Amino acid sequence: MGRLQVYSSEINLSDFLDQIVGMFRLQAEAKGLDFRHERDPNLPTYVRTDEKRLRQILVNLLSNAIKFTDSGHVEFSVHHRSEVASFCVSDSGPGILEEDLEHIFEPFVRGQAEHSRLSPGLGLGLTITKLLAETLGGEIKVESAPGAGSIFQVRLMLAKVERPAALAVQDRSLTGYKGPRRTILVVDDNAEHREMMRQMLQPLDFAVLTAVGGPDCLSMVDSVKPDLFFIDILMPGMNGWELVERLREKEIAAPIIMLSANIGDGFARTNRDAGHDDAITKPLNLRQLLEKIAAHLRLEWIEEGSETAPTAARGSEPVPRSPGAEHVEELLSLGRIGHIRGIDRKLTALAEAPQNLPLVEKLRAHMEVYDFAGYSKLLESVREDEQRHA
Repeated sequence: MGRLQVYSSEINLSDFLDQIVGMFRLQAEAKGLDFRHERDPNLPTYVRTDEKRLRQILVNLLSNAIKFTDSGHVEFSVHHRSEVASFCVSDSGPGILEEDLEHIFEPFVRGQAEHSRLSPGLGLGLTITKLLAETLGGEIKVESAPGAGSIFQVRLMLAKVERPAALAVQDRSLTGYKGPRRTILVVDDNAEHREMMRQMLQPLDFAVLTAVGGPDCLSMVDSVKPDLFFIDILMPGMNGWELVERLREKEIAAPIIMLSANIGDGFARTNRDAGHDDAITKPLNLRQLLEKIAAHLRLEWIEEGSETAPTAARGSEPVPRSPGAEHVEELLSLGRIGHIRGIDRKLTALAEAPQNLPLVEKLRAHMEVYDFAGYSKLLESVREDEQRHA
């Protein structure tokens, strides 16, 4: 395994936390959980830390909390005092047995928890989280009891940066890109990682396809032609390097970016990996991800407030047919109050009529990423089009 190295850099803490919260709020709500977030109002704007390691710590803890909580809530709170940040992840899950609690950070813990699901410590996730926290000079603690949920707290030194350097990419708010719509294929056996990639890229108008492994990917590329591939290195059966070989044998020339959750800071290079174009480590940094995509697809981003809108760059599309004024008004009303389940039921009912499918599919695409603004804008354009032709 590669050496665990720390790279300190300046980050916008609020932007960083917004990414984490946005990512896991969607996952929690998709499971029917209440996601709560509390943030110290006096958090410094910029801090110095290893962004990748901090992200990995929080992703591990929040993923565990959501995975092992079947009902209730997951809460993520952040406080900062005297240069020390406290990150707390709590849940209403089953809790951890007392006999397992003292071994929770040991690798591959077995015992009662293996059968009762009262311990998220199986495997290496929490072992790595503890190692990362200590490498950053911090500590991690856990409080839990069966039936009372769990609380994980990480304390780290996060020094405030008074005069941050220019962070051009970080401070930009992107809404899309110019040119034709691009298709990205994500190949990963981890469903959470596939969903995370989809949630990050779809709002920027990428068509995101996913495959659970090499064979699934190979069958897909017979009918679709992705512009870019993200391929996980470690997958059961056919690993990422083997899949790259097979894709290149098919004369697929699209760029391939390898994904790795390796705790070290390097990718194993063998004579089998010559076909890939780039590599990136998990957990993914959205800004770094977008930089990689822009570089390999030669994209020009569209920033919020710019005159060119993504839809205009791709040419005007016909407005979907209205299912009727009363249905449009009902959908708009449900959107205004954020009634996701009501919207889903309404769209399911409308989909029974084939002529409604174009509109239903577009509205579902907006709701998959909780894009209420885009959802409402589309319905308003449908309503206006109907009124013009009345």
